[in-house]
Amino acid sequence: MPLEMFATQALSMSLYSSNALSVKSGVGSIPLARTIKAGLRQLTLASALALASVAGAQNMSENDSTVVYPADYFDQWVPITALDMLDRIPGQESTGPGGGGGGNPASGGRGLGSGAGGTEILVNGKRTAGKNNQAASLLDRITADQVREIQIIRGTSGELDVRGSAQVVNVVLFEELASNNISYEVRGEYINDDTLNTGASASLSGQRGNLNYLLNIATGPRYQNTHINESSVLGDFSPNDTVIEERTRDVTNNQVSMNLGYDLSANSSVRLNGLYETNKGETAVDRVTTDLKTEPLGLLVEREAIPSESSNWELGGDYELVFNNGDRFKVLAIANQEDRDSVRERYQRFGDDSEQKNLFLGTGSITQERIIRGSYTSDLFGDQSVEFGVERAQTILDSSLALGVLSSTGTPSDEVGGLVPVNVANANSKVEEIRYEPFAIHNWELNSKTTLESTLVYETSQITQTGDSFNQRDFQFIKPKVDLRYNVTPSIQLRGTLERIVNQLSFSDFVASNDQTDEDANVVAGNVDLRQQTQWRYSLNGEYRLPNDIGVVTSELYYADHQDVIDWKPVDTDDGSLLSVNGNIGDGTEYGLNLNASIRMAMIGLPNLLVSPSLNVQDSSVTDPFLGIKRRFRNDARGRFTLTFRHDIPQYRLNWGAQYFDRIDGNMWQYDIQDIEFSVGEPRMNLFAEYVDRRGLTYRLDLANLSDNAQCRERFRYVGPITSGILEELEYRCTNSGMEFQFRVNGTF
Repeated sequence: MPLEMFATQALSMSLYSSNALSVKSGVGSIPLARTIKAGLRQLTLASALALASVAGAQNMSENDSTVVYPADYFDQWVPITALDMLDRIPGQESTGPGGGGGGNPASGGRGLGSGAGGTEILVNGKRTAGKNNQAASLLDRITADQVREIQIIRGTSGELDVRGSAQVVNVVLFEELASNNISYEVRGEYINDDTLNTGASASLSGQRGNLNYLLNIATGPRYQNTHINESSVLGDFSPNDTVIEERTRDVTNNQVSMNLGYDLSANSSVRLNGLYETNKGETAVDRVTTDLKTEPLGLLVEREAIPSESSNWELGGDYELVFNNGDRFKVLAIANQEDRDSVRERYQRFGDDSEQKNLFLGTGSITQERIIRGSYTSDLFGDQSVEFGVERAQTILDSSLALGVLSSTGTPSDEVGGLVPVNVANANSKVEEIRYEPFAIHNWELNSKTTLESTLVYETSQITQTGDSFNQRDFQFIKPKVDLRYNVTPSIQLRGTLERIVNQLSFSDFVASNDQTDEDANVVAGNVDLRQQTQWRYSLNGEYRLPNDIGVVTSELYYADHQDVIDWKPVDTDDGSLLSVNGNIGDGTEYGLNLNASIRMAMIGLPNLLVSPSLNVQDSSVTDPFLGIKRRFRNDARGRFTLTFRHDIPQYRLNWGAQYFDRIDGNMWQYDIQDIEFSVGEPRMNLFAEYVDRRGLTYRLDLANLSDNAQCRERFRYVGPITSGILEELEYRCTNSGMEFQFRVNGTF
């Protein structure tokens, strides 16, 4: 028997027994694979690749749905960060350089909830006490030599720090680490308008005794250059006009963040997370409108200057106490605030280089959020546990808007840039929500293959709006959820869920806001009478992990009954003008199918080529409030196809890959009181290549949007409401953001 084959089989059996024990012993275990591998370093490259794939596949026992990838599994790829390691696990690879973000509380991302339903990321089994400073963004700052193992947790358990997630990724760090690690990155980017920008970031991480820390500082551009081309015809299909527009956004982002953890004792710990971020810059718009109805052709040349600045801070902390009987008490608190200010001024330019201001639009908002969440977890019996607690969240949006226009009547004011002020309903408003969510979560291991998690949440809230409008309303909802998982085999899992979801309201829909998508409508009116959109959602999921770590295939079939769907609807005005707002339009349905795969191409002799296709097809139905017809939800696409791949070539310390994204176009409509829009889009393709030198420096080239994907729309404008059926104008508009090139160098010391 060849040495490589004998060693592979021997290690396979050893890993099966040792890593099965590793999984059962939980987060604190140390796999024996590291010790075994040290004695086999003289094997050939082909043997090493086989060993790695076997190691990943065998880290799962008959009685556990957790897959463990020890640190040495990733050695052949020379990873620099924890994100690099996660990218090599089938089904976990990211679609680009990373980081995540929390939901904007003003846009409906308020609170924490009892379970997100997607993939959650934990570090050392703990949830990050932050929304804008999330665990997903930390993985790109944690160095690979700090990681002991990565656990893919497919089951439910009362010991998890999050519940209701389809899957949990737990990044386990070495407890004995007692040295500092500094990682850094410098980058340059080239934009399609020949602009060069640079950015940099640095992180310090490590552990001293019971204290572990991660500090990060970053600065860089958020630059975008967009070209818009529009042509239109009149209702009789005779030429109307053309519009050529270039929009350049040049904003600088600066950010400082920290993550601290301290073990007070063997049974208690505390963590603190902080973030401060600023964005400052300007968006410049140049627009040329050609009137095709006149002879000679008429030209309207305009420019816009839109300076803006924002700041965002967040502070979060959590405390955990584990009692001698295994019960746990946890409390988590988060406070954040975001301030935004921008001014939009439009000027008409003339042939003698003079110009005249014809629009002023100033917007400002302060969004604040305060969250505290406490819970107690107890084992009822050996196979059951219960967690009960309460979450309180306060969210405040203080919004202002000032509109000025060029007019021969009225008195100009410096407050609107020397133009004539226009009164806008709900222009200055304060919206506040106080919400309480008592909850109880019961986890039951029915047998060695089946778990049942039942959640009951009671939500009660009060929303108060003051300022230009006053309104106060109380809401109560009961939100049950049932999550049943059955492990047919260690590799095959079935999951069924039933859940009532209450979507949080977007406070920006309550107040008047800026509309940059329609030159004929500068502001969007607010609606003080919005109710939450709710749904009963049913889903059936399947997962199959292929043998020998070849890959994973997942599927989801879902159906949802929606109540109080939020979409555009007409409203009555005192002057009889046509106006629509975001409002509740009735009930609707939604259903779809998601198929995902992530497979190593070992069957064609390329075990380090990871190919990941995914397909989503979906449909929805709701009654349109303008025409009374059945249609899809607003801007609801038919689906999406994605194909990504990563090819590692370890002997050359090189990897490269691509991402391809394509929306399934057709029947994607948006209905408003005077117009109907139809949207289509071209595919987007990205490429990257990465090289790691002998010193551990990583050089990465990203080529983004190589397909220069255009996003296009057709807008049908009508004389009066769309029910008139009298077409006034038909617009064709396409937006291109162009290609972007980025080169990054990062390393550690």
